[in-house]
Amino acid sequence: MTRKRSLREALRGLLVVEGSDALVAAAPPVPLRDVFRRFWPYTKGGRRWLAVLLVLVSVGPAIEAAEIWLFKIVIDDMLIPHRLNLFLPIALAYAGLALLSGALGFAGRVTSTWVSERFLLILRSDVFRHVQGLSLGFFERRQLGDVLSRLTGDVDAVETFLLSGIVSAIGEVARLGIYVGLLLALRWDLTLTALVAAPLFVLTARRFAKLIQAASRERRRRGGSISAVTEEALGNIALVQAYNRQDWEHARFQRESIGRYHAAMASTRIGALYAPTVEFIELLGGLAVMGLGTWELVQGRLTLGGLMVFLALLSRLYSPIRGMSGLGNTFYSASAAAERIIELLDQRPQVADPPAPRAIGRAQGAIEFDDVTFNYPEAAAPALSGVSFGADPGKTLALVGASGAGKSTVAKLLLRFYDPTAGTVRLDGVALGELSLTELRENVAVVLQETLVFHGTVRDNIAYGRPEATEAEILAAARAADAHGFVSLLPDGYDTVVGQRGRLLSGGQRQRLAIARAMVRDAPVLVLDEPTTGLDAESARRIMGPLRALMAGRTTIIISHNLLTVRDADQIVLLEQGRITAQGTHEELLADSPAYADLHRLHHPRDRSVRTVP
Repeated sequence: MTRKRSLREALRGLLVVEGSDALVAAAPPVPLRDVFRRFWPYTKGGRRWLAVLLVLVSVGPAIEAAEIWLFKIVIDDMLIPHRLNLFLPIALAYAGLALLSGALGFAGRVTSTWVSERFLLILRSDVFRHVQGLSLGFFERRQLGDVLSRLTGDVDAVETFLLSGIVSAIGEVARLGIYVGLLLALRWDLTLTALVAAPLFVLTARRFAKLIQAASRERRRRGGSISAVTEEALGNIALVQAYNRQDWEHARFQRESIGRYHAAMASTRIGALYAPTVEFIELLGGLAVMGLGTWELVQGRLTLGGLMVFLALLSRLYSPIRGMSGLGNTFYSASAAAERIIELLDQRPQVADPPAPRAIGRAQGAIEFDDVTFNYPEAAAPALSGVSFGADPGKTLALVGASGAGKSTVAKLLLRFYDPTAGTVRLDGVALGELSLTELRENVAVVLQETLVFHGTVRDNIAYGRPEATEAEILAAARAADAHGFVSLLPDGYDTVVGQRGRLLSGGQRQRLAIARAMVRDAPVLVLDEPTTGLDAESARRIMGPLRALMAGRTTIIISHNLLTVRDADQIVLLEQGRITAQGTHEELLADSPAYADLHRLHHPRDRSVRTVP
């Protein structure tokens, strides 16, 4: 009994892959019927050609059967009776069938590729559009590499499940029907003997299907984890090398790779065991038919050609039975990828357009935060608590405070990356939740704390703020941002490719490109989130001129802990631990706020004009 249990556990260890902790969680399981129902609408534009493809696939087995039947004529009607005059018409028939098969095969392959690639184009585009529409919180919680893995390999697997698999299934059914018909026409008793093995194929496939699905899920999950680790490590390669963390990152990569290796080996062992099992069942059926057929031949009730053709058709008969049984395993394997895509499509934005958004056109730029409280998901304490302030059109309001005080959260709420937990944010007296996201963001230009530059030319990066901007507007924005000088010195000027994330430019150059991008956008509201972060004192001083030019005539919210960038603001708001502790001008806060005076002294230790507030 103990030995039997040990054998069972050993077999389970070979065939069952145990899910363990991984960087990416497994997607919820989805029934095959629901998977099919979910993705079938994506075939709408190509269903007419899908029907043509199914016809082509169905005609192919008929041509194969005709070629096999000609073999019977060759033996029984030409070779045995020595009627060599039949050679020419039989040869012409073979040639004609071969040409017809080739033409149909060409048409089928081209049509199949067109239908499949069109399906993938529509699905991948739809998934990408959906992912882009998700709120910022989704990307802050998810591994980007896993999302990329779903957009590529997992989408391809859905096509296998929905189109290639169905076309193959229809082809196998057609092949099975034609071969069974011909076999029944030859000898019904031998055919029934052969079909006794069919249920064994189905039972075997069903037995293996769940094991294959479990292994496929783990492979897909580990594949997403590998992509996530790779994207994270290579995207921060300077930090990895600077801190000599190559071995640690390699260990993370190796851990996920080993997990995928175990899942792949389990899947391979299942497939390797499934194939000989099916072949053995096929052999049993073939031996039974061969024995009975030989007996019929000896008794004179079956010709030699009939027996040879029957055996040839029998070998073709088991192929579609085995194929249909294996398709179930293919469907289960591909469904693991489909589940990951469905999980992605089921994600909903945390913020969305209202049912009937109000239109305000180009805003005047009045900003109001009215008793705003905000909690990040799963955060223990609120990032903002009871925050109220306002900025009149064309005025500058500065938000200052230590890191983590909630300053950047204000920018995220203003752009509606999140909605407040309580309170209201208004633009021109209209709550942001009443505006469409597109119209709101068209009225806001932003220079982020992390200067974002795309792989492309200087011109492309400036025009990203407004794609329809003219060449003159791009040049004017670059000059106003003090970028034209260094751009002119680049090898190809405005056509110079700046590299991924602008790595061929200095920090100050990237910042000036970001300012030019905001200028060309020409929005009435401007958000500057730590605009001098990462710049040395000289670069920060030099960037102030372009920033003042950008701020002119716009409602500007400056978020900074460096008082060099905010002292000229019309109003300054001091945030501490998510609450407003002081408001006023620079001079008023120096006189009345100890916290602001300390912050000023921290950045200007030689300024003796600042007195200690009692």
